[in-house]
Amino acid sequence: MKQEADKVVIRITRVDGADADVALPRYETAGAAGADIRANFLDRGVIVLQSGARALVATGLRFEIPLGFEVQVRPRSGLALKHGVTLVNAPGTIDSDYRGPVGVILLNTGDAPFVVKHGERIAQMVVAPVVQVGFELVDRLDESARGTGGFGSTGRD
Repeated sequence: MKQEADKVVIRITRVDGADADVALPRYETAGAAGADIRANFLDRGVIVLQSGARALVATGLRFEIPLGFEVQVRPRSGLALKHGVTLVNAPGTIDSDYRGPVGVILLNTGDAPFVVKHGERIAQMVVAPVVQVGFELVDRLDESARGTGGFGSTGRD
């Protein structure tokens, strides 16, 4: 775990055979919360996602995330709006102790096939702190103003 002037650093390696010309995750604007991550296919090809289909898309990367942090993988809003392409498990979580290849599960909710190209930005990653808590079994819970109301109990407005 390295830190640069109060910055959390995620160490990255490439999967054997991954294309080194595909950019590492990066923030596209100064105020971006998410760093874009890209498809990196060992065969340098494409994946065609039919309407309703999902696929695990390789990034060609492995991360070393510092203890006390996670990486949340989220959809890119442009792909979602323009093509209906999103993530099945949004947000996906990459734990700090995982060292395997990072993949993104894309889902095509659109009406037309979507071609995922080698090197294309497919998702964004947000680094977030993690708090692990203790769990205690008790006989009853303290009351709250909301009580047991859920799933629309506060109204539509």
